[in-house]
Amino acid sequence: MGKTWDQLEELQPTVLKMLKNSILKDRVAHAYLLEGIRGTGKREISLLMTKALFCDSLIEGYIPCESCTNCRRINNGNHPDVHMVEPDGLSIKKQQIQELQAEFSKKAVESSKKVYIIFHADKMSTGASNSLLKFLEEPNAGTVAFLLTEQPQQILATILSRCQILTFKQLSPKAMINQLRENGIEPAQASILAQMTNSLDEALELNVDVWFAQAQKIVLKLYEVLKKHPLEAMVTLQGEWFLHFKDKEQVNRGLDLLLLIFKDLLYIQLDKQEQIAFMGESERLKQLALQVSGRCLSDQMSAILEAKRKLQANMNPQLMMEQLVLKLQEGSSFV
Repeated sequence: MGKTWDQLEELQPTVLKMLKNSILKDRVAHAYLLEGIRGTGKREISLLMTKALFCDSLIEGYIPCESCTNCRRINNGNHPDVHMVEPDGLSIKKQQIQELQAEFSKKAVESSKKVYIIFHADKMSTGASNSLLKFLEEPNAGTVAFLLTEQPQQILATILSRCQILTFKQLSPKAMINQLRENGIEPAQASILAQMTNSLDEALELNVDVWFAQAQKIVLKLYEVLKKHPLEAMVTLQGEWFLHFKDKEQVNRGLDLLLLIFKDLLYIQLDKQEQIAFMGESERLKQLALQVSGRCLSDQMSAILEAKRKLQANMNPQLMMEQLVLKLQEGSSFV
């Protein structure tokens, strides 16, 4: 069974409210475009809505019961009137859409309704897009389409104009932490992951990434040595940082983690401990927060953001990091 209506409503309240109203008022559109970044619940909500359309025992008139034959078959991926299309290799081919059309020209097997869900709709070939357009222009009664995409700008404007567009918002850090906790992730790690990405899928991948676990340790160590002799920080850069953070994307991740430490110190000073990311280091961070001024923290965060800009502008990462460390040490007023 997928997530419940209440769980998904926490992730995407606006989308769920619109869908609830369309079911209750019997105004379900014949085509929906679900657009938003990866991990925001598009797949789960398209299946939830599909179950609501077929469910034999809706709760309060719009929530699928999850236990009737139709709900169970949709959850198991074997309902005869629900068809899913995914890219075949790198794209969705014209033949796949034509097969779908042929299927839909037949009478619905068990009801008057048919639903099709196209995952990664932006990956339709030109032929597939044109075939789908004809399909959307002459919808069969009782047919509902869900097109899912992370890149709506890649979809034909003529297709977009025939769909009701549902925009999926990035998850808030609080919703993200709850989702991660539900997936069995420790609170201390969930708080860091929620700050690193808005995508649940990406956060779950990072959680089991050995590289990312080691990255956190190196960043904390670099922060620790910043307030010691300038040479010690350079030794840590050479001996650990440059060996671990190799490409541009990895260096950017490292800078994001470093920025989180400074943000945490600021949150502690502002008495907002509940917002800190490095929860596992909270006692140590509380001590460090006493040793630095808010003004200094603000300058140091600006220096890290400037380093991120230089990195994106293709400055040499090694030179950029050396300059950043010197700047962070200059600005320090550690005792």
